[in-house]
Amino acid sequence: MNTLADRAARWSQRTLVTLIYVFLWLPILVVAVVSIDTSTFLRFPPQGFSLDPYRTVFSTPEFMTGLVSSLIIAAFTTVITLAVAICASLAFTRQSFRGSGAAQAFLTSPLLVPNIVLGLALLLLFSPLALNDTYTGLVLAHVVLCLPYAIRTISVSLSTVDVSGEDAARVLGASPWVTFRRVTLPLIRPGVIAGAVLSFLVSFDEAVVSLFLAGYNITPLPVTLLDHLETQAGPEVAALSVLLILFSLLAVLAVERALGLGRSLRTRS
Repeated sequence: MNTLADRAARWSQRTLVTLIYVFLWLPILVVAVVSIDTSTFLRFPPQGFSLDPYRTVFSTPEFMTGLVSSLIIAAFTTVITLAVAICASLAFTRQSFRGSGAAQAFLTSPLLVPNIVLGLALLLLFSPLALNDTYTGLVLAHVVLCLPYAIRTISVSLSTVDVSGEDAARVLGASPWVTFRRVTLPLIRPGVIAGAVLSFLVSFDEAVVSLFLAGYNITPLPVTLLDHLETQAGPEVAALSVLLILFSLLAVLAVERALGLGRSLRTRS
C-alpha cells in the first residue's frame, strides 16, 4: 500500500534525478545554442540563428587536417590497445601467477594519474627518443591512456564466460590458438567491441596529453580546437564541439543498440 511517505520519497528521487540530468545536459545545450549564432565571437544568449558556423567547420583546412590526424591516431591506438588488452586480460583471468595484482594495477594506473602529469612525463620520456610530434609517439601515449578501459571491459567479459566450452575444445584436440579464435573470442565479442569503442573515443577526444606531444607536423583535432579557441573564439568552435559530442553519442548508441553492451557486460550474480 502506497503511503504518503512512499509517494514523497519517489517524488524526491525523481526530482533529484531530473536535477542531475539538467546539470549534466544544460552546458551542452548552451553550446548547441551558441553554435548557431550569427555573431563572430562566442556569446550567450545569441542574437540570431544561422548554420554558417557548421559550414565554416567543414571549410576550414586546419579542422579537416586535424580530423584526419585524429582518425589515424585513434585507429592505430584501438588496434594496438585491443591486442595488448586481450593478452593481458587472458593472463589475469585465466592464469594465476605471482605479481598478477601488481601487473594489473600497473596497467590500470593511468586512471589515477592526472593527464597533465602523464603528458609531462611522456614528453620528458619521448624527447630523447625523437618521438615528439610523430604518429608513433602519439599512438603510444594514447595506448597508455586507453589500456585501462579496454582491460576492464574485456576482463569483465572473460570473467562471465563459461569456461566449459574452452575445456571441451581442448579435450577435443584444439590448439590454444584455435580455442581462442573459435570459442573464446566469439564469447567475449561484446567486451572486445566495447573496449574498441571506448579506446577509439578516448583517443579521438584526448586533448591534454596530445597537447604536450603534438607539434607543427601532426596536430590532432582537439589540439587544433584549442589553438583555434585562443586566436579566434567564434561560433564555429561551438559547432565543432557539438559535432564531436554527437559523434561520440551516436557511436555509443549504435553499439549499444546492436549488441546490448549494457546487458552483456553486466556481471552475473
